[in-house]
Amino acid sequence: MRVVLDTNIAVSGLLWHGAPRRILEAARHGRIELFSSPALLDELGDVLGRSKLAARLALIGKTPCALVDEYLALPGIVNPAPFETPVSADPDDDAVLTCALAAQAAVIVSGDDDLLALGAFQNIPILIAPDFLARLAGDSD
Repeated sequence: MRVVLDTNIAVSGLLWHGAPRRILEAARHGRIELFSSPALLDELGDVLGRSKLAARLALIGKTPCALVDEYLALPGIVNPAPFETPVSADPDDDAVLTCALAAQAAVIVSGDDDLLALGAFQNIPILIAPDFLARLAGDSD
């Protein structure tokens, strides 16, 4: 199953335990195929470098660069064309949507209210992490 993670899910999975971490583990074990784009990877590096995450990074003994490198081992990279006009309420979220289209993703996983409000984009469901894991568990039955 081809999956695109919004940056908030990737950050949560890299820094904490819980559903986002289990999604990253599913990718590590080949149960899903993750996809990302240069824009999403740039955003990941930017978010991980924010001062509000410095204490968490220190606690787990990782640098933003080390976590980006760790994450880079997981996704295939696509180079999507941008939309001519914004699609989501937050134009920055369009990077997730263009990535999903370019990757021919089956699912987008996000915790972002603007993306979740869409419900789906061009028949690609947009799910929160626990709902995606429930779907993944159902597919393996």
